[in-house]
Formats: sequence, C-alpha cells, structure tokens
Amino acid sequence: MTSEKPAHVPASASGRDPGRVPSYVPGHGLLSGRTAVVTAAAGAGIGAATARRLLEEGARVVLSDAHTRRLKEYQERLAAEFGARAVAALPCDVTDETQIGALFDLAERRYGRLDVVVNNAGLGGTADLVEMTDEQWTKVLDVTLNGTFRCTRAALRRMRASGGGGAVVNNASVVGWRAQRGQAHYAAAKAGVMALTRCAAVEAAAYGIRVNAVAPSLAAHLHLAKVTSRELLTELTAREAFGRAAEPWEVANVIVFLASDYASYMTGEVVAVSSQHA
Repeated sequence: MTSEKPAHVPASASGRDPGRVPSYVPGHGLLSGRTAVVTAAAGAGIGAATARRLLEEGARVVLSDAHTRRLKEYQERLAAEFGARAVAALPCDVTDETQIGALFDLAERRYGRLDVVVNNAGLGGTADLVEMTDEQWTKVLDVTLNGTFRCTRAALRRMRASGGGGAVVNNASVVGWRAQRGQAHYAAAKAGVMALTRCAAVEAAAYGIRVNAVAPSLAAHLHLAKVTSRELLTELTAREAFGRAAEPWEVANVIVFLASDYASYMTGEVVAVSSQHA
C-alpha cells in the first residue's frame, strides 16, 4: 500500500465487504488557486498522499521533508504530472527554526501567499517507559510536538500578516487518546498536538484562521514495516472494524476536507480517521 493513487482499487465498493478498499475519490477543485505547505511530504505515507490530494484539488503545493533525495524524487514525479509551476520543494528539519522560515519564505515568494499548512512531520519509536532514555523521549517530542508548534506559529504569523484567513491541519494520532505499550513518548507528543490545536484555534479565530487536526489509527505504507514488527501490525489491524489499515489517501481526504471551505465552521477539532473498535 502506498500514498500514490492506487491502480488496483476496485471500481466500486458495495459496503458489504468492510475489508475492501474503496474507490479512489477524484478531485473536485476544492482548493483551486490556494497555496499549501506540507511537511514530511516525501515517501509513501500520509504526507505524500496529502500533497497529491491537494494538487488534485487545484492547490499549488510546497513540499518539505528531511529526506532530501526522496523529496527531490517525489517533487519531480508530481511536477511531471501536475506541472512544474504547481509544485515546489525545499528540505526542512522541523526542529530548526531557520529552515522552517526558509520553507514559508519559499511559499510566499513563489506563490504570493500562504493559505494551507499541513503539519505532518512526526517521529515514533517503541520503548517501555522504564527503559526509555532522555534522548529517546526528547527526540520524539522535539520533532512531533515542538515541530508542530514551530510550524503552526510560523504559519499563524504569516497568515495574520497577510490579512488573515487560511487553515492549519495537524496530524495527531488516536494514540493521543488511547494507551499503547511502548508509546509513552509518542502518545504524549500526539496528545500535546491535540491540545496545541485547540489552543491555537481559539487564538487564531479572530483572524479567520482555522486550526484542526486529524487523528489516524493505522495507515499502511511501504515504510511502516521497517519501523514496526509484523506482530504489532497484525495486532493493530485486528483492532480495526474494517479489518484493514487505512490507505494513506483515505487520511489525506479528511485533511483536504479540513483545509477546504466545506469545513468553514470547524476549528479546534480533532477528527479521528479510524475504524478502531469502540
């Protein structure tokens, strides 16, 4: 399963087989003419799927990622499909304030303004709390929570300066609500992203800026198996009512919705993208 538009999806889904991947939803121009920045947008995960969906909805997209080679490859692929004018890219480490500033400078310089920011960058890991080192804890918090804080702060400053309006969508996780062994650092970071989203939304509302978040449970992609054991993936998949992980583009669909005018009266919300059993 990848973040690319799948060629294998069935032509229709009757709903009778909950484990069947539904049809890929075509774009409807929901974000025509708008400029979006997406962090951690290279590779095969939610960020890459979101970048593609934004382009399909008519947005101009600035991609960023800490992995320079993958970022360049994905930019070239999207540029060939959507046109070089529609997609730009700049490597960015969200723990570095200077790199974040350069990323938003690029968006404004190339496209004139900033309308949508998707904070997707995050870092996971597995370690029981009693074995977890300060370095493991701090690294996950600095990328996942502090990185989202830095990018949200930069986005709000620029959106306010340009006259207000715009949308920020943060990527949280159901682990921010639900306990999972070995995930104390990641769970704390994602719960922090949820709280940050709510507080930022209250502050940004006066400027017509909306701040929301998605909380996926399990989205399958090529790199997931490299950082998660087969046993854990099997266990997590068994918790899903549909009997399968989400495709990354299914999470991206909800991100696009929150970034669009269809969500014009939603702010400070954390929307679960999950079929986990209640």
